[in-house]
Amino acid sequence: MKSLGQFIDGAYEDAGISRFDVVNPVTGEVAYITYEAGRDQVDRAVAAARAALSGPWVRFSAAERGAILRKLANRIAERSEEFLRAEVLDTGKPADMASHLDIPRGAANFSFFADTAPMAMGEAFPAPTPDGAGALNYTLRTPRGVIAVVCPWNLPLLLMTWKVAPALACGNTVVVKPSEETPATATLLGEVMNEVGIPKGVFNVVNGFGAGSTGEFLTSHPDIDGITFTGETVTGTAIMKAAAEGIRPVSFELGGKNAAVVFADCDLDRAIAGTMRSAFLNCGQVCLGTERIYVERPLFDTFVEKLAAQVKTLKPGDPWDKASNFGPLISEVHRQKVLSYYAKAKAEGATIVTGGGIPDMPGKLAGGSWIEPTIWTGLPESSAVIQEEIFGPCCHIAPFDTEDEAVALANAGPYGLAASLWTRDLSRAHRLAARIEVGTLWINSWFLRDLRAAFGGSKKSGIGREGGLHGLDFYTEQRNVCIHL
Repeated sequence: MKSLGQFIDGAYEDAGISRFDVVNPVTGEVAYITYEAGRDQVDRAVAAARAALSGPWVRFSAAERGAILRKLANRIAERSEEFLRAEVLDTGKPADMASHLDIPRGAANFSFFADTAPMAMGEAFPAPTPDGAGALNYTLRTPRGVIAVVCPWNLPLLLMTWKVAPALACGNTVVVKPSEETPATATLLGEVMNEVGIPKGVFNVVNGFGAGSTGEFLTSHPDIDGITFTGETVTGTAIMKAAAEGIRPVSFELGGKNAAVVFADCDLDRAIAGTMRSAFLNCGQVCLGTERIYVERPLFDTFVEKLAAQVKTLKPGDPWDKASNFGPLISEVHRQKVLSYYAKAKAEGATIVTGGGIPDMPGKLAGGSWIEPTIWTGLPESSAVIQEEIFGPCCHIAPFDTEDEAVALANAGPYGLAASLWTRDLSRAHRLAARIEVGTLWINSWFLRDLRAAFGGSKKSGIGREGGLHGLDFYTEQRNVCIHL
């Protein structure tokens, strides 16, 4: 049985205040053991990151750092099979999906920000002075310092590097706390950091849990200069309270209860295909996924019928079997949470169009965290199933009659991460784009990502923006220099 420890100051430590199991969600069997980092190890990781701010990494130019980060991206690609096996073992997602999305995007984040960071320009402008001599103001961007990176379990490598890459490109150092469910790829990345010559202490990993454990020790640490987190809103609230001590800045991508709005004039085949992905990709464990679908009444019955037919083509199974295209939930604990919403929907009188339970799986797979993809109709908007983030392979479909009603339904609730809109009427699309309160609105598409675009949520779905030049604002301090001429 393999064990994973911490990665601190360029070295691995198979130690911690306690050991715990990481479970393969495909079978329910223990995949490997790891260790919960205590306060002392978090202190040493932060101290190593702080010391590295006085080393060569910060003194390198953005172009020099970029050259090393491109080597890092290339090395991840060269070792992609190892990263793929680690990611699939942790998450249970189909290997075909992870090989085309998680691993290449994880590597691409480093090369993208290697190219983007040098373009983070300041401004310069003259200003009048009382003596008539004038002054010149210009901006310097400097690294923020030691960044705490707290990661989710649904896209472990991709979302971790989405934060680590811009942080390092801007000259910061990092301490990463991966999810206790999925620590393998973050820990493996330390090996690659050493291989390509990133100085010791620039990248550190501490494993463990959240409240009262490693995550709390890290986010409340007085020597952390900024905290970036992707995950649920409740955890984000706790981290924000910790960040208030010392007035540390935060960048959060939090929960979502995303809507899809489908008009009767849409390209139906594209809308069905897009909604299949948005509701059921990665077993519904995608922050951008659509759990609320609103369909214009003339199309409602046809849409429900066609989407249900597509859902029935999903094939759960061994993630290494190319015939399998649907994985398990991340854990038995999460499955029980999702099943509790399945039970609430049934108790509230939902029409179960398809799914609603646990599939029969053969052999060892019977011990995994499998669940049926599920569609409901007929619930009131006040239902918990419609109001609360479930983070599973399920959606509720309801009809609407007017544009105003569609906008009101899409905007209902506390979240505002993303939405998708399906229509051939581009005038309508532009009108609604200005009214739907989300960080990202896709029109006739879903999850179409340009890494240069601003990404984040409104309302309780987050603070700040990641992506392109927008994300670099969090990872740098802007200093104005004023020269009296």
